[in-house]
Amino acid sequence: MLHTLTLAELAARLAAGETTSVALTRHFLARIERLNPALNALITVTADAAQNAAAEADLRLAAGERGPLLGIPLIHKDIFCTDGVRTSCGSRMLDNFVAPYDATVVARLKAAGAVMLGKANMDEFAMGSSNETSYYGAVKNPWDPTKVPGGSSGGSAAALAAGLAPYATGTDTGGSIRQPAALTGVTGIKPTYGRVSRYGIVAFASSLDQAGVFARSAADAAAVLKAMAGFDPLDSTSVDVPVPDYTALLAAPDAAGAPLAGLKIGLLREFFDGLEPRNAALIHAALEVLTGLGATTQEVSLPNLPLSVPTYYVVAPAECSSNLSRFDGVRFGYRCAEPKDLVDLYKRSRGEGFGAEVKRRIMTGTYVLSAGYFDAYYLKAQKVRRLITDDFRAAFAAVDLVIGPTTPTPAFGLGAKVEDPVTMYLNDIYTIGANLAGLPAMSVPCGFVDGLPMGLQLIGPHFSEGKLLHAADRFQRATRWHLETARGYE
Repeated sequence: MLHTLTLAELAARLAAGETTSVALTRHFLARIERLNPALNALITVTADAAQNAAAEADLRLAAGERGPLLGIPLIHKDIFCTDGVRTSCGSRMLDNFVAPYDATVVARLKAAGAVMLGKANMDEFAMGSSNETSYYGAVKNPWDPTKVPGGSSGGSAAALAAGLAPYATGTDTGGSIRQPAALTGVTGIKPTYGRVSRYGIVAFASSLDQAGVFARSAADAAAVLKAMAGFDPLDSTSVDVPVPDYTALLAAPDAAGAPLAGLKIGLLREFFDGLEPRNAALIHAALEVLTGLGATTQEVSLPNLPLSVPTYYVVAPAECSSNLSRFDGVRFGYRCAEPKDLVDLYKRSRGEGFGAEVKRRIMTGTYVLSAGYFDAYYLKAQKVRRLITDDFRAAFAAVDLVIGPTTPTPAFGLGAKVEDPVTMYLNDIYTIGANLAGLPAMSVPCGFVDGLPMGLQLIGPHFSEGKLLHAADRFQRATRWHLETARGYE
């Protein structure tokens, strides 16, 4: 079954001539046609373009070219601009927008020979924790179609969990890769802020957004991240730091019987306070695996971390208010019918083009940036953000990584939290801190609660993606949680 193979296994079959990129692409397109209507994981399917790209990849393979992603299909979150293909961002506002260029992430993966199958559904403008705010309707969780897949990259996560592609891209502003990865039982990594270019990503909160990867395993994620990462002069926030060969790091030999010897893991006290017992049991079981591989543990505290949710929901809406001001019905995107004058054009285009959650965040952000409230809210939130960053820095002086749960609960029911935004926001309570501090973090499957997958979160210092991937890879070699597949999608 081609959709159950790792990227390395697929690359090996392509290199050996046991299959072709065209055959592989048609296999996944057939699964999308059969399974996506029930999941609503994709907004756009680019079948013809995918088969053309696959044919080109086969020519490169026939000429002797090799690469870990060459000829292998993927799905992009519909927040990445794709030349000649609609980039909707899950919103009516951009329903008719066809990007005239590729995002840097798209261009780099295309250069590596990746074949785009389509664009994944997402919360509107990446604002949401359940993938229910999309203009195109909610995405369903393959493990239980009455449950959410998490958001905002829920379409990418659900597509991967259902075997619609071997890997997918996503973005993470407050947990939007890690949270859906946990709720759908896949691996997801958010790199250090600035490690992967944001050029061509439709902006939500510019100081928080970061592109990342969904994959079946840490080893697969390492191969994709290597191709995506690196300095980009087109992105002013891109950091010019060398990118290690993550796959080579994972292949390096370990000390006999102790793959994680010398690794110091911190247990975040704030993550375990009040944690649901069954979730806590999974995290402690994962800890036993890690210590059995040679790691040592100690408790660490981030006293300001409990302030991360209110801090985030001041900073992110403020930046959202600024970034989304460009959508005015004049230059591109949705325009209301027969406006009476310019003011009417602005009001109705934005009122009709944006959904309820986006409007809520724009209004909140505009308020906290307004005269008389900037110091009381936005400036204070930025000060607390610095305190949270300092807490992480102090913790990493004593340990190499910190771990805890990715989400407080397994996937919740569709519609269960839509009418209560505050409760919805609290679902990101364990993930937001890493974004505020710009740290790399990832989620790996670690077990089930009520038949639904749960995730173990690993957070590291800046530019420690290699260390995160190594720890996750060794954990996955010792467990089988990441190999589990939802019934009906085998």
